[in-house]
Amino acid sequence: MSEAVRTKKEKQPVIEYNGRKYLRIPVKTHVITKEDAISDVVKKYVQEVVQDKDIVFISEKAVAITQGRAYPMSEIKPRPLARFLSKYVTKTSAGIGLGIPETMEMALRECGVLRILFAACVSFVTKLFGRKGDFYRIAGYKASSIDGPTPNTLPPYNKYVVLGPDKPDQVAKRISEAIGAEVAIVDINDLGGNILGASHAAMDRTALAGILRDNPLGQCTEQTPIGIIRDYAE
Repeated sequence: MSEAVRTKKEKQPVIEYNGRKYLRIPVKTHVITKEDAISDVVKKYVQEVVQDKDIVFISEKAVAITQGRAYPMSEIKPRPLARFLSKYVTKTSAGIGLGIPETMEMALRECGVLRILFAACVSFVTKLFGRKGDFYRIAGYKASSIDGPTPNTLPPYNKYVVLGPDKPDQVAKRISEAIGAEVAIVDINDLGGNILGASHAAMDRTALAGILRDNPLGQCTEQTPIGIIRDYAE
């Protein structure tokens, strides 16, 4: 097996979903930048490892970075509305989300002011009745996919805000054609996640999210933005 492949101690490599077991193989890469082409990066690190019927999954953050969608915190100038709204965002152990002015500012730019305000208003009302999650359901994946810096984020992105990837289905299809395997672009953290892009329409996004529910790539300094899902035979 290639030296690029690492099975991390802090995550169990095998998971059971719907009565079947799957091996998740994290793949270590160099620090990806906007100078990289994501198809070339994936091909470089998985071509010696990927097998027939494997599914390759890629962090949405890695894709977005290669699309130039990572912005230094120092270059983001939050408007007063962003500062106000960010104060009311629930913080979680999975990350800061839109809980700082800089990430909220980027959400306003990505989603539009009216959509964010509508999501905030609905969320405020439904939280009074004990319901959570309406803000991101209304704001959409462009808001929920925004990553802010944390102390454990891999440098230099511990000082960046990274947006969600552009046209993730198309990106997944292009990578699939380059490597000859099914590909998913995923937004997964320690609280769960979503499949943002899939190379083939028949791919079961719900099953993929279930197989990856414990975030096998991690979200700190592991430097493993790519992974492989493989049927596991004991």
